[in-house]
Amino acid sequence: MSTTEIQHRADFSAVRYAQCWEDSRVLVAALKPQGRQCLSIGSAGDNSFALLAAGAAAVTAVEMNAAQIACIELRRAAYATLDHAEMLELMGSRPSARRVRIYQACRHSLPREVREFWDSRPGAVERGIGSAGKFEHYLALFRNRVLPLAHSRQRVHALLAPRTPEERVWFYQQIWDNQRWRWIFRVFFSRTVMGALGRDSGFFRYVEGSVAARILLRTRHALAILDPAENPYLHWILTGTHGAVLPEALEARNFEVIRKALAAGRFEVVQAPLEGMLAEHPGRSFDAFNLSDIFDYMSEEKTADLLEKIAGAANPGARLAYWNMLVPRSRPESLADRLQPCAAEAERLLEQDRAFFYSRFVVEEVLA
Repeated sequence: MSTTEIQHRADFSAVRYAQCWEDSRVLVAALKPQGRQCLSIGSAGDNSFALLAAGAAAVTAVEMNAAQIACIELRRAAYATLDHAEMLELMGSRPSARRVRIYQACRHSLPREVREFWDSRPGAVERGIGSAGKFEHYLALFRNRVLPLAHSRQRVHALLAPRTPEERVWFYQQIWDNQRWRWIFRVFFSRTVMGALGRDSGFFRYVEGSVAARILLRTRHALAILDPAENPYLHWILTGTHGAVLPEALEARNFEVIRKALAAGRFEVVQAPLEGMLAEHPGRSFDAFNLSDIFDYMSEEKTADLLEKIAGAANPGARLAYWNMLVPRSRPESLADRLQPCAAEAERLLEQDRAFFYSRFVVEEVLA
């Protein structure tokens, strides 16, 4: 089976991301999944389930890491067996003292290898499965040990309080954006520290320039221009739970929609690199592709090769959506006759992106 470039440079033996850190609202707006056959990078599963909630005809989640598949499968079992409040507690979105008992209620619905995975990690279950990844551990270290060097818990809660746009800018400039905040941010979100504690260093092979400086610019946008009170990703980073606003896959209005879609067999998980899945199923075609930030980890040549394979598996009018964190990647000129950039739409959606680690959002459409 085909392999992907990052497989040879990063460790995939544990949960890397226990949540999806790309804004599902932006993804849904870009892919317009209603009635579409969707192919989605699996990660922890949230954004694949968000596509189901938005009316996708079917979603195929592709994931090469067995630990990430364990995250997806536990969510699938939770939708099938729990109520909405229990699922939020299991995730860690809401405080709970009964997560182990909630896990036991859906444990019987898990495949054997997934059940063994979570049975061997009772601490991860007890803390909430949304905290179980390397990246979430990195964010918890920032929240609990680093952020207090610049801001008190009271000030953090003040940042998350509802404000007018003018008040948000004033609070950020006058209260939040002090010298200590900028210093700890540049150190903690540097290439060295993030590579050691948050993402595998192999993910930075193609990154040039300052990692922290670019993320800090996007963070200012999320804290001062967008509304922190309406940002579930920011709430988790700063408090360890989601606030009143949830990612789409966890919203109450979507819970039964996803449950019914799962019961109807409109969701499948394939353990493989994306390249491998496309090679193994040459007859399958899709209308929408959630590609996460997969091209950040690839050379320009590998990116062009994979985009050509995706275009070959795409129906006319299919849409692609993906993020660039620090490496500029998009359709090469060699595919100009097959993929049409939707640059203005992508830029508008990036301005609304609440998951602020990414510097660029790319939307492309397959030409007829």
